[in-house]
Amino acid sequence: MERVLQKLVHSSRMLHFLPKRRCLSNLSNKNFFITTPIFYVNASPHLGHLYTSLVADAAQRFQHLVSKSPSFLSTGTDEHGSKVQKAAGKIDTQLYCDQISNQYVEMLEMYGVDFSKFVRTTSTEHKRAVQAFWKKLEGKNLIYTGDYSGWYCEADEAFVPETRTEKLSDGARISSESGRPVEWTSEQNFLFKISAVKDDLLHWLKDKHVIQPRKFHDLVQLWVGEGFHDVSITRPSHRVPWGIPVPDHPGHSIYVWMDALINYLTVAGFPDTLQKWPVDVHVIGKDILRFHAILWPSLLIAAGLEPPKQIHCHSHWKVDSEKMSKSRGNVIDPRGEIRLKFTAEGLRYFLLREGTNHSDANFSETKVFNILNAELAGKLGNLLNRCTGKSLNPKQVWPVYVSGLVGDQYLVEALRELPDKTKQHYEDFNFYKAVDEVILVLQEANKFFEDQKPWTLQRDSAEMHSILSLTLETLRVVGIVLQPVIPKLTGQLLEKLDVPLENRYWADLKTFVWDKTSAEKTLQSQKLTLFPRLGDGK
Repeated sequence: MERVLQKLVHSSRMLHFLPKRRCLSNLSNKNFFITTPIFYVNASPHLGHLYTSLVADAAQRFQHLVSKSPSFLSTGTDEHGSKVQKAAGKIDTQLYCDQISNQYVEMLEMYGVDFSKFVRTTSTEHKRAVQAFWKKLEGKNLIYTGDYSGWYCEADEAFVPETRTEKLSDGARISSESGRPVEWTSEQNFLFKISAVKDDLLHWLKDKHVIQPRKFHDLVQLWVGEGFHDVSITRPSHRVPWGIPVPDHPGHSIYVWMDALINYLTVAGFPDTLQKWPVDVHVIGKDILRFHAILWPSLLIAAGLEPPKQIHCHSHWKVDSEKMSKSRGNVIDPRGEIRLKFTAEGLRYFLLREGTNHSDANFSETKVFNILNAELAGKLGNLLNRCTGKSLNPKQVWPVYVSGLVGDQYLVEALRELPDKTKQHYEDFNFYKAVDEVILVLQEANKFFEDQKPWTLQRDSAEMHSILSLTLETLRVVGIVLQPVIPKLTGQLLEKLDVPLENRYWADLKTFVWDKTSAEKTLQSQKLTLFPRLGDGK
């Protein structure tokens, strides 16, 4: 269902949008535009940053498989604010930003995240976009100066409503969401008239599909119900000098969150062009939901621009059932030893296979070890070894299939149903459920192979040919379906099966190989160990 812009109601300051259901299957288009948040450079990348990137990457790879059209994935780094300047210490702040930003690029490339644009908030193009956006709001009289007071969290760089603070026994206050200390602060700032777009924001939120999963949509509505107050969108430059100056007011720096959110417009070409707008999906973690689901759409509506079609919010990762934190010493750097131990594709598989949207997931090295050995090395890799091993398939061919084997109808039916089952899960960003369906098919295929006992048959018999052919077809189907999750491994698998690049799309799952040809096919001759079994130990 296409997004419909309501032309009938058009005020001088904003546009109104009709809420309509937007499933990902309906977001397929020539310019599918998906984003990760830009990552804050006050610290090096960790497992959570990687997971967010993988979710967005898997989603855009799936869209490409379905539509055969280009997609656009943007990511980048958020480089302004007092925390960044503090983290830089004695190092030149820009040099520090360069170093940490490069670490994020390195991580993305290591894990095959196929991004189209990497934006940095210290770039000239971004600063230009932020200041142009400011002037756009200023021209609509939606920015004014005023005294702003409230509980300010230095660590979060945000004012926190009193209703979301807690008073400790010693009289101090903390943010009830982050647990970090807050202090009462009064200062003169520029404020954004978010109250002016309240009705339009509520209208956008009427569509329960604009924020997914549903629990997060309900949470945003709860927040909105607490009341609307105009938002401070600057900080005094003497307090936050490392930021983008307010146009014509160098004594103020633009609030780091307003600066950061505008990155999505920067990558779309603002202020010169917006050919890719609006964003189809913002992928974010639950800790930044408030900014993306309230402040960001409000800013866009105020500027006369469409808000995002969908915000997909995921939960966090724990490590051995504990929250990841520097104080606990359990922050995992995905560029380090963990990648060498489990491989980049192995970690891609585990994170997308185990990560859930609605609740926090748990990272355990023992669990990674067991799952990769059982599923990638075992169910998938072992099945490939069985049907391409020289003892059963000495000529390295894909033989002709003839139906009628005992038990083959169950596997054939499972293969027919797999594309539709997994497609729905991919559309809902439930990658773990898609992998579950694949594993069930692989279990059925391995059971089929065991039951048929091909090692007891004549090598050139029709029965042997059919067993090998059906098993290879299982691998082809599974290989295509799993491309968003493990693109490198599935690429190697499909190459071994001699499946051309142009025949690796979702549409190619509609028919089986034997529906198109009755001729024997030749496999690639080189031996492939798809995923070597990991050694003993954690």
